[in-house]
Amino acid sequence: MNQLRLQLFTNPLDEEIVEGTDLAALIVRDFELADGDIIVVTQKVISKAEGQVVSVDDDDQESFDALVRSESRRILRRRGTLAITETHHGFVCANAGIDRSNTDPGTVTLLPVDPDRSALRLLHQLQYRTGLQLGVVITDTFGRTWRSGVTDVAIGVAGLQPIADLRGTRDHNGMTLQATEICIADEIAGAADLIKRKDGRTPFVLVRGVDRSHLGHGSIGADVVRGYDFDLFR
Repeated sequence: MNQLRLQLFTNPLDEEIVEGTDLAALIVRDFELADGDIIVVTQKVISKAEGQVVSVDDDDQESFDALVRSESRRILRRRGTLAITETHHGFVCANAGIDRSNTDPGTVTLLPVDPDRSALRLLHQLQYRTGLQLGVVITDTFGRTWRSGVTDVAIGVAGLQPIADLRGTRDHNGMTLQATEICIADEIAGAADLIKRKDGRTPFVLVRGVDRSHLGHGSIGADVVRGYDFDLFR
């Protein structure tokens, strides 16, 4: 019997991430990489390394709301201090993805300006150091419409085709699949989140065993973010 096995590894990080931190050096130091591995990285460390950290007054809700508006293409809904926004990337999330957790008091992190480009830059740095074929997935924690609880999703990828398009293939009964597209990138993000702890300083997860047919070119912005023509709710 052929057994398929997915392995996930993480290590607690023993240092603070600041602007200019060499994330690739930390990954190579803390993980023994192999061909076909996927490196999952939390948005928080990408944003910190890229300087996407701004100061806020925790008692000034008006200035925070202004920051949310500046990071948003549109405000879709608002209730109290919570805004559901569409970011400039096209993501629909709470408060434009601005995050107060795991940052110094009086500061917040913003989403990376271009998460796909951030993933590609990190991939190139890792490949330069290792010579391996790898994938990179940048994740953030999102809520889901009509479902309680949050999970990690992919906001940037490189070296990975984020969507597995099964349209036109047949199921085990011979029926042709008409609409099945699987978001491999989000599935990897959710799996990696199982071994990360919000208080555990584990921003990197090594995912091993993903079918190598999923490696390749793709992006979240072009392949995953749904355009208005296919969105029934915006």
